[in-house]
Amino acid sequence: MVAYTFVFSGFAVTDIDAARTFYRDTLGLTVNDESMGHLSIDLPAGGFVLAYPKPDHVAATYTMLNLEVADIDAAVDELAGRGVEMLRYDGMVQDARGISRGITTRQGPDIAWFADPSGNIISVLQNAD
Repeated sequence: MVAYTFVFSGFAVTDIDAARTFYRDTLGLTVNDESMGHLSIDLPAGGFVLAYPKPDHVAATYTMLNLEVADIDAAVDELAGRGVEMLRYDGMVQDARGISRGITTRQGPDIAWFADPSGNIISVLQNAD
């Protein structure tokens, strides 16, 4: 079996400066400039993801980064106060804030989705205790 020494993920963005501002100033994550115009975004529990510029980037249609929070209502309100708009999905029950309440229905976490400036889908979610 291969002995992996470290694991990280990466994703493309159309504008590295917009990504730096969004992930650092809007989401409050630590962002470091790396070589070749890449960004290293530190994850709260350790590790990082690499954001790299790709001018012809096409955003995926799925969630590529999940950010767990202790209080989803407070997190969504704070993000909305910073100009983040929650995504709405046809056929999905979401409340006025854009939160799908999975905890009370026992169908998963409470979760809300939004996009970064490149259209990459991110979620904030709160798991049951």
